[in-house]
Amino acid sequence: MKTTLEELQAFTTVVDTGSITAAAEQLGQTVSGISRALGRLERKLETTLLRRTTRRIAITDEGAAFLGHARAILAAVDQAEEQMAARRRQPAGRLRVNAATPFMLHAIVPLLPAFHLKYPRIRLELDTDDLNIDLLERRTDVAIRIGALQDSTLHARPLASSRIRVLASPAYIERHGRPATVEALTRHVLLGFTQPESLNRWPLHGEHGDEWPIVPTLTASSGETLRQLALQGLGIACLSDFMTQADRRQGRLVQLLEPHTREVRQPINAVYYRNAQLAARITCFLDFVSERLSTDEELCEAAPARGRARKPAAG
Repeated sequence: MKTTLEELQAFTTVVDTGSITAAAEQLGQTVSGISRALGRLERKLETTLLRRTTRRIAITDEGAAFLGHARAILAAVDQAEEQMAARRRQPAGRLRVNAATPFMLHAIVPLLPAFHLKYPRIRLELDTDDLNIDLLERRTDVAIRIGALQDSTLHARPLASSRIRVLASPAYIERHGRPATVEALTRHVLLGFTQPESLNRWPLHGEHGDEWPIVPTLTASSGETLRQLALQGLGIACLSDFMTQADRRQGRLVQLLEPHTREVRQPINAVYYRNAQLAARITCFLDFVSERLSTDEELCEAAPARGRARKPAAG
């Protein structure tokens, strides 16, 4: 006799909730029904998966080994059902998206009116954080990350890339002058990041090489904060095009040291844990964002043609 999905679901829910009673309540079944399903599963596998006492339930080594397979089978069934449902109706459900504050404000939020018109049944939950988060801990479906990826446990889809430039406001230039050389920056007020330190190495050619490590006069954890400081004329910053495009077009920020600037583009990736076929709502969101980003070359440059999701190298 083959194992059933009901038995697998009973087993994984008992493990997740910590008790047969809680699992029965979550699945809308009776306690005796969950107990019978566990008993049938253990008989079919000819092994003990859970040790049950009056006070607690403990998973055995065999149960722990089987748990991953059970979860994978249930996830595959859920994904298959969702893909089939997507053929009959528009993608629906809650979608949790995380991104750094500047990217959320300047690249994602402007796209949302059109996205909601196209996919009205997808309920977005937007979360901003200027540091990388744990996707599982924050229950995030997909995160947008700027720059080189470090976490080898994540799978990534390239969306676009964005150039970085050294910028200041006309008011700052009027008061402090325009630096003519890279070395002249040492006499100016420089706006930098508290972390990571790599963001304080500006892409400027000179006797020092292809990067200029700055010593910031004023630091902030968010690129949006640095943008606001630069707009107020408080210093010179090095920021991505996706957050400064409108400022440059309207003259609120001006590029400095353009002849000395090495063209560097920060990669923009969507990252997620699921290696199998993505949920339809995630795929729709990523396709929509990628297409819109690639149509505005001043904002971002399109990513290479998409193939299979890749694993970023550990670093």
